[in-house]
Amino acid sequence: MSLTLSKELPKFMHYIDLRSDTVTRPTAAMRAIMAAAPVGDDVFGDDPTINALEQRVAKFSGKADAILCSSGTQSNLLGLLSHCQRGEEYLVGQEYHTYRYEAGGAAVLGGIVPQPFEVQSDGTLDLNLVEQRIKPDDPHFPITRVLALENTHTGKVIPQSYMQKARELVNRHGLQLHLDGARIANAAVATGSSVAELGQPFDSVSICFSKGLGAPVGSLLCGSEALIAKARRWRKMLGGGMRQAGILAAAIDHSIEHHVERLAEDHANAAQLADLLQDIDAIRVEPQHTNMVYLNLPDTDTAKALADHLMAQQIRVPASQRMRLVTHLDVTAGDIATVSSAIHEFFARRG
Repeated sequence: MSLTLSKELPKFMHYIDLRSDTVTRPTAAMRAIMAAAPVGDDVFGDDPTINALEQRVAKFSGKADAILCSSGTQSNLLGLLSHCQRGEEYLVGQEYHTYRYEAGGAAVLGGIVPQPFEVQSDGTLDLNLVEQRIKPDDPHFPITRVLALENTHTGKVIPQSYMQKARELVNRHGLQLHLDGARIANAAVATGSSVAELGQPFDSVSICFSKGLGAPVGSLLCGSEALIAKARRWRKMLGGGMRQAGILAAAIDHSIEHHVERLAEDHANAAQLADLLQDIDAIRVEPQHTNMVYLNLPDTDTAKALADHLMAQQIRVPASQRMRLVTHLDVTAGDIATVSSAIHEFFARRG
């Protein structure tokens, strides 16, 4: 007995989804490219689309080599595992993704110790304090090996002058420098720099293509040939060896070709939303840099009520007191006007 899928696919209700740029859906053009992609067995190194993508992203990032990973969590983990051995440590921001949002993978799977720091309001770490916390060569302490930074952080672009100072610091102490550059393309568009220029101070860079760039799956870890060779072994060990994944690589390649420059539209939409909400006394709107708008609400009850009000109007937002609204390729300028109107309506009703 054979099973067939109905030709009538279900029709999904349209939402304006501001929870994250990870909710983007592949465009029709991207889907067509995926369907036509030549594929092979990537574990054998036979997938031509993946091989071409890894070479392209290595050049895009200014590094010698790159490896396709299933997610940013995996590419960050491969970077840390490839830099560190068991009993060594990485220096990291308390609120950075590599510490807070990756389920402790470096510690659990690699025996790598995190040394967290409070993140300053501009998204940086206090490099003087970082330098003080680098461990001396003593058997009582873990061996400090890597400083892990982030760009962008909560939508903020980190100044390149700061990254160069971080490079100087790690050079003084013989350390490595890793960048969680999940949204480095946003930083590049915002500053008019290239991704390679922003990635230059780093020994390894993780770039996510399934956020604002709109691919359905995938991040790449970029670095030296030796580092990526280590990462490839770790990826296999972690079950990340993929077979005919050229269909995913084709989507990423399409995103590089067509979706990088258009990030400026997301930034403009976010700026417009931030500007439209400035006149609501009950909200404090944080300064907006790229595609994220942060609203500080009076309390958690207000946040939940606002989220429920918006959901009733088919607008999805997180129900948090510090509410993050993220623009992306599925959010239009018209959607921004709709969201602003709905938020104003909510606070007008509350008086």
